[in-house]
Amino acid sequence: MMALTHFDASGNAHMVDVSGKPVTAREARAEGWVKMSPETLVIITQGRAKKGDVAGVARLAGIMGAKRTSDLIPLCHPLPITRVAVDVTADEDLPGLRVTATVKTAGQTGVEMEALTAVTTACLTVYDMVKAAQKDMEIGGIRLLYKDGGASGRFEAAP
Repeated sequence: MMALTHFDASGNAHMVDVSGKPVTAREARAEGWVKMSPETLVIITQGRAKKGDVAGVARLAGIMGAKRTSDLIPLCHPLPITRVAVDVTADEDLPGLRVTATVKTAGQTGVEMEALTAVTTACLTVYDMVKAAQKDMEIGGIRLLYKDGGASGRFEAAP
């Protein structure tokens, strides 16, 4: 079993020392969704949400979330993020909105947490923007799809 890197030999939580690692290109992609009633989805897709452009605001919130990850997750390193892309798309089969985020950097540690935080922040923003129309929406499916770079190399989630 692989040792957990965020604990020292005594079992105390600590920030991992990455100072000896080389700077390499890093990328991560994550996904999640917000399930809602077909009626709520229509409100969003027709632009009738009282708080405005749900997908647009959620996209911006996701970008902001990625940039603030180290402020939210105690042992994350602050990273010089070079790209954040958040996509929010309607899915009538869900029904709801699907969110994907891609984050890139050149650094000594990966951006998986930034991608996951971007998705989570965007999903929470969708909920906040349309909770007046529906309070029992469900947020789920948040997972890492892909990461590349660093000592552990590439990871791709099973479909």
